[in-house]
This record gives sequence, C-alpha cells and structure tokens, in this order.
Amino acid sequence: MAETLKPDFFRRLDESEDELFYQHPRMVVHIDDGAIAKVGEIYADLLPAGGVILDLMSSWRSHLPERIRPAKVVGVGLNRAEMADNPALNDVVVHNVNTNPRLPFEDESFDGAVMTVSVQYLTRPIELFADVGRVLKPHAPFIATFSNRMFPTKAVALWQGANQHQRQTVVKEYFARSGAFEKIEAIDRSEPTDPPSDPVWAVVGYKIVAIR
Repeated sequence: MAETLKPDFFRRLDESEDELFYQHPRMVVHIDDGAIAKVGEIYADLLPAGGVILDLMSSWRSHLPERIRPAKVVGVGLNRAEMADNPALNDVVVHNVNTNPRLPFEDESFDGAVMTVSVQYLTRPIELFADVGRVLKPHAPFIATFSNRMFPTKAVALWQGANQHQRQTVVKEYFARSGAFEKIEAIDRSEPTDPPSDPVWAVVGYKIVAIR
C-alpha cells in the first residue's frame, strides 16, 4: 500500500453525480443467497444484540439477521424509494457520503455500523471512516463486507486495480488511516460452498476510546 493515497486512486470511469446513477430504484440484491447468508453470519457474530445500528450506503435490503433484534436501524443512502422498501430500517436518511462524508448524526449515537458490498464506491473513505468513528459509541464495531461484484463504472480505480487479497488490505488501511478504530481484523468467507455462492470478505474495526 502506498504511503499516500493519491487522488487518482479514487477516480472512476463515471464521474457524474452519484445521485444521477442511483436515481432509479434497483430492487435487486447484489450478491446471491449463499453470500447473503455469510454476510448475515458475520453481522450476527459481531454486532451487539438490541443495539442501534447504522446501515451505510443502504438500499432495499440490509441483510441484518433477525437474531440480533436491533432496537433501531437507520439507513443512509441515495435512493429514498429503495430504503423505504427495506423492512429492516426504522429511519431513512438520503445523504451522499462521497460529496459530504460528515454524517448528520450526533456523536456516539450508534452501537454498531455496517456497510454492505459498497465500500468499493467510496471516493473519500478516510474522511468517512473517521466520521463513522465519531458517531459510534466507544468499542462499537464497524463492519464493511464486500464480494467480487461491483458496478464497474462507479468503483474507484484503487479497487479496480486490486486483487481480492489486496482489497482486504485496502479496507484495513481505510480503518487504520482514519485514526478512529482499533482491533482491525479481516474476515475471509470466500471458501467454496455447496451449492456454490459468491465469495464474501469483511473488515471490522472497533471504535477507539479516546484517552482523556
């Protein structure tokens, strides 16, 4: 990983406004059923039960397992119609994290945060990860899950040029460089399954407790 994440790393083939790309609802899932189950298992293992959860870059499904029974789930995304159809969400916030990584929430508002198969589209990831840390309570997990699928015109050059192992390193760097997380760990659920399913990886970090 380069010492400096150069601006060119975050260029995309389609540099038009994200709101235009996502203006029409896409009521489809972006990974198959087997991969959805893997994502759910990761969230079940790492998210606190009964907590207030932030679902970043949300859409019409969140893949949160029922057994965590969250007190509240807040979705942040670009298409209100998609999020309105998401049965897991209690609140919907339309917000472009690429144009404004500052999230519209108070400090330490959430017990956990997830970003599902969307980290490849971030153009200002370090700023966003730092602000996710701001809105999380101490020790709360932030989990970014991803597969090998993407909208290629909207994925950043750094992601496009990396292999699957390197992509785990990229996301770990986002966590580390934000300065907001500790105990950063990569999770690999890419092993073959029967029946076959899309591979899944995740990186999790836990909100650092500031030393006063």
